[in-house]
Amino acid sequence: MKEGIHPKYSETKVVCACGNTFMSGSVKPELRVDVCAKCHPFFTGQQRNMTARGRIEKFNKRYKTEEK
Repeated sequence: MKEGIHPKYSETKVVCACGNTFMSGSVKPELRVDVCAKCHPFFTGQQRNMTARGRIEKFNKRYKTEEK
């Protein structure tokens, strides 16, 4: 590796739009992200519920069934 041409890799503070913060590694001093593991639907478990709800509503709309 050549000396003096690589950026300095150090510990970085990552700030999410939901307010969660955590430390990671990067060449930048601070990173701002839109989605993290605390608010992403895959990690919170909401993804399955939303997908299932959409399929149930689509079925009810197609076959004109009413919820009891």
